Amino acid sequence: MRRRTTEVEDLLRLHAPQVLGALVRRYGHFGAAEDAVQEALLAAARQWPDEGLPENPRGWLIKVASRRLMDQLRADEARRRREEDAARLAPRDAFTAPPPGENRAPADDDTLTLLFLCCRPELTAAAQVALTLRAVGGLTTAEIARAHLVPEATMAQRISRAKAKIKGAPFRQPGPGDRDARLAVVLQVLYLIFNEGYTATSGAALHRADLAREAIRLTRSVRRLLPREGPVTGLLALMLLTEARSAARTGPHGELIPLDEQDRALWDRQAIDEGTALVEEALSQGPPGAYQLQAAIAALHDEADAPDSTDWPQILALYDVLVRRAPEPMAELGRAVAHAMVHGPRAGLRELAALEDGLKGHYRLEAVRAHLLERAGDTDLARAAYQLAAQGTLSRPEAHYLRTRAARLAP
Repeated sequence: MRRRTTEVEDLLRLHAPQVLGALVRRYGHFGAAEDAVQEALLAAARQWPDEGLPENPRGWLIKVASRRLMDQLRADEARRRREEDAARLAPRDAFTAPPPGENRAPADDDTLTLLFLCCRPELTAAAQVALTLRAVGGLTTAEIARAHLVPEATMAQRISRAKAKIKGAPFRQPGPGDRDARLAVVLQVLYLIFNEGYTATSGAALHRADLAREAIRLTRSVRRLLPREGPVTGLLALMLLTEARSAARTGPHGELIPLDEQDRALWDRQAIDEGTALVEEALSQGPPGAYQLQAAIAALHDEADAPDSTDWPQILALYDVLVRRAPEPMAELGRAVAHAMVHGPRAGLRELAALEDGLKGHYRLEAVRAHLLERAGDTDLARAAYQLAAQGTLSRPEAHYLRTRAARLAP
């Protein structure tokens, strides 16, 4: 039964953006349509595991969601004119399921259009993430709230405010003038979702597999629509190569295991092979940007049979290019680590000193400093840095790991 439920959940998330796109194209009313689709998804989640899949799952969802949407419109007297327009424009067979083998849903894949809508620049990053997970990912408000460790009411308000802000926004992709900038925002939102899943910023769990998997699924959808876009291919490769290590990142009690101590036999070789092939493809799709370069770095880590065989000079060379083309504090921090692995911990500490302004007070800076100080033999300073880093993170597994490292250095 659990396997059947999982299969239904995967099917619902696959169809969710298509069903929402069909309703928005036909009736408008993004907010009301999104609510109706959520109700249809919940109805399917309750019925399909027990009753079996309908002959045309997407047609079933469109039928149910359309009925729910029209019920909502009829209940709102202030929207009576819009309801009449929608009813007049709807085809006569809008509320009947198509016969087996017939697919009345629009031929266009609306996933990318929905992503552009959910990632409009007037929304905050938190609102973009929440709306994307609900409207495109098909997650319920409760699921999104649990993933971000906030009350469901708080997440519901966040999503409601986001929908209100984009009310009336056209349901179409951006024009050529701002298309690249808008796509960059979409990819950044997907990367934020993945990062929160791979390394949770707070709470008891280090890894939230549902969020990481959803980010990969959505990025696959974007790549299917934009197969020749280097940043899209690079982002998917980066996610796969990073997530491939997830099984080895935690111990039996959820404790963090750093990269150089992981059992590499537990890494997902199939994901590594796919990610590596995508890196090669991404690097051939124009000048490499941040995602392509980060993916190439991840590939070098994953291809090493052991920590000692890691090609650190090549990783440092890639970081040099990355910080020139896309200067960003975390990339510069990664470069400092690579510099230390090539030129020694003292050289790495000198690189860290140059990052104080941009990363002052960030626990990751102190964690790297502690690691390099430990390698350099300055145990007292390393212990203090580990303790400071542990105080700065809200992730319990990370804090436990950092305190454990500090305790090992106690006299």
